Amino acid sequence: MSRAAAPDKPALCIQEAIDCSSCTASTARELARACPGLPAKLITQLFVQIHVHSACGRMHANFAQAYAEAGAGEAQKIKKGMSTCRTLAATAIA
Repeated sequence: MSRAAAPDKPALCIQEAIDCSSCTASTARELARACPGLPAKLITQLFVQIHVHSACGRMHANFAQAYAEAGAGEAQKIKKGMSTCRTLAATAIA
């Protein structure tokens, strides 16, 4: 972002030197971890509620994409983790 666009960013972002892309992607990953499988409409509503500054609005697509990618990654971890748990449980019973 150029210096001219900096006043459009929230003060906290300027103070912490956070760029929009990493901020929204990080928030989306946390949301996917806490609430996997949300419908697209709810993801949009949550984005608006989490990122209330008008300058954040242009990052909605980045947020939605990061949520989808994180959700897919979490689903694979859960499936893999459950198969490991079954193996451990079967071993413990035997």
